[in-house]
Amino acid sequence: MSYLSAPGAVLLLCCCFAIALTVFTVPSSDAAQPNIVLILADDLGWSDVGCYGHPWHRTPHIDRLASEGMRFTHGYSPAPICSAARASILTGRTPARLQFEFVTKAEASPQKLDAPQPLAAPPYTLNLPLAEITVAERLATLNYETAFFGKWHVSQHFQRYLGWHPQFGPPNQGFQVAQEDFGDHPYAWKKNPAPSDLPDGQFPEDSMVNRAADFIRSSHRKPFFLMMSSFYVHTPVRNRCRWLVEQYQDRIPADSPNRKKRLEYAAFVETLDHHVGTVLKAIDDAQLMNDTLVVFISDNGGHPEYCANAPLRGSKWNLYEGGIRVPFIIRWPGQISPATTNDTPVIGYDLLPTFVDIAGGKATNVDGISIRPAFGDLNWSPDRSLLWHFPYYHPESTYSKAVEEIGINDFAVSKTKPQSALRRSNFKIINFAEGNRLELYDLSTDTGEQHDVSHRFPDVAARMAMELEQRLTEMNARRATVNK
Repeated sequence: MSYLSAPGAVLLLCCCFAIALTVFTVPSSDAAQPNIVLILADDLGWSDVGCYGHPWHRTPHIDRLASEGMRFTHGYSPAPICSAARASILTGRTPARLQFEFVTKAEASPQKLDAPQPLAAPPYTLNLPLAEITVAERLATLNYETAFFGKWHVSQHFQRYLGWHPQFGPPNQGFQVAQEDFGDHPYAWKKNPAPSDLPDGQFPEDSMVNRAADFIRSSHRKPFFLMMSSFYVHTPVRNRCRWLVEQYQDRIPADSPNRKKRLEYAAFVETLDHHVGTVLKAIDDAQLMNDTLVVFISDNGGHPEYCANAPLRGSKWNLYEGGIRVPFIIRWPGQISPATTNDTPVIGYDLLPTFVDIAGGKATNVDGISIRPAFGDLNWSPDRSLLWHFPYYHPESTYSKAVEEIGINDFAVSKTKPQSALRRSNFKIINFAEGNRLELYDLSTDTGEQHDVSHRFPDVAARMAMELEQRLTEMNARRATVNK
């Protein structure tokens, strides 16, 4: 793929995006409609699973998905943080366009930090607007039954942390079946005593995961779309499977940095994998494997205090690869060859147009594209850019104590500043709003983003910076502004 060679071409590209955002979802064929199961992990790093090369974590069920389907090596989340990524996945639109770039809060106030900074971030967005058309609403118009279980987190908290808001919860966004349940994640222990540790070899029963499995096994007169949004492996990382933590004592070398937390985290990752296995078993039990497309993806990169994220730089909360590149696996028997690896860059806001395409419709008014051509053509290379926008500081209450440098495998919370990024072909540019500073990386030779090549390729840097600015302007993106 070559980069656009003139500013006029970039303007044309932006115009094409504007034109694409003017029409509706339209049925296009009477082809057989598969069931669609979307499994969304929480804070799972790109290299946290075995099929992506982790040397210690055991993830046989996620690895099974990859062995039976397609593993994308350059799969991305739309955002480095939870709510923004989820809103984008649900709508097929970028967080910049949605103006939902951070996590939801209790009130729509300005961002508060523990020390003054030169820029002021936009006020918090609390709810995904009901006017936004979600993937569930689009698939319902194409004769799908829709269901949601798990972590919502695109509406302000109601009665408890992460409680579904009665006006903005899944039932108000197109999900016909939805039941709030924290399952066995430590979130559920906030107001209740923690349950006892489990016997050796036993994983926890998780009511939320079981609800999803029961839905799959139930009778369906229509094809179904199920979104199971896991709470794992988000903090607090406290596992009832002490036997599993003990097993990792023999797997994780004694000299590994941050070893105590990594032992707990490894058990947490394997517990997530067990829950994925519960869902896959339900598909098998219902004899639906050949009629069901399954997608596994994470909402952002790994937490820096638990996840190594190597060989990628950075972590959850920033726009280096460690914050946004995630596991991205799709299985669709008969349509995707088993054990396939695909290097095409894809992103979470592509899922909605892909699902609608597979269901026989055409999704418009979105920023993503259908990646269905990649299922049968490993050389498919769409002429487009991927975009991220994070106009906030992080961490908020301890920003002054965070480390300055964003590194690789440092297991430290670093200072994330307002930033935006664009990837086109193998080049990725990051614009830091403080000082309008640019960094350019060639991901084909520098996966860890260690060498800024903006001075080697000034023309590429200038064109990408211009495209990024024009795209953000066209999306009416909110910016961090100078503090007065």
